[in-house]
Amino acid sequence: MSFKVAGLHIAVIVATMAFAVVANAKTISLVGFGDSLMAGYQLPPGDGFPEKLQAALTAKGVDVSIANAGVSGDTTAGGLARIDWSVPDGTDGVILELGGNDALRGIPPEESEKNLDQIIARLKERGVAVLLVGMLAPPNMGGDYAGRFNSIYAKLAQKHGVALYPFFLDGVALDAGLKLEDGMHPNSKGIDVMVEKMEPAITQFLGTISTVKN
Repeated sequence: MSFKVAGLHIAVIVATMAFAVVANAKTISLVGFGDSLMAGYQLPPGDGFPEKLQAALTAKGVDVSIANAGVSGDTTAGGLARIDWSVPDGTDGVILELGGNDALRGIPPEESEKNLDQIIARLKERGVAVLLVGMLAPPNMGGDYAGRFNSIYAKLAQKHGVALYPFFLDGVALDAGLKLEDGMHPNSKGIDVMVEKMEPAITQFLGTISTVKN
């Protein structure tokens, strides 16, 4: 009888501990912070990258919420100016995608790097995890510019010890059928490709974020 009672006590303790973990679990809160590529330029509501990524993760049982903080036309300077209020308190992680408009405007890569450096530093100071998303300079900017611009993302990821996804438009940039008529922005099918290609990196990134309230 005493053995059964002891076993019952242990079972109760284990069940209580399990309940406590479940009760303390929380939805992972992410923010997709970027430019028109993140905002979902000219796409129907719900077809933007953050929305489709959240739907794909939710379908696999991942408890995550991804807010869309993309602003069409935004540069790294613009992102730096709004980073503090665009990422609310309580955010667990940021998918940081900026720089494409800098390259299109010929902004010196050193300036873009400095802005991104400060954005990452501010987020880290707040305890917000960062997944840095890289961009590539357009070919018409020339080899020297491309070499200086394309390397800034890997350098920043290494400097700050943050995760890096090398190229946001991987699988889409060279496929006209996955882009809008402007030849620059992804259409809905293009977003699907981007989500599929990036999902493993996002899943790995989520694994570095605590899902238990302190």
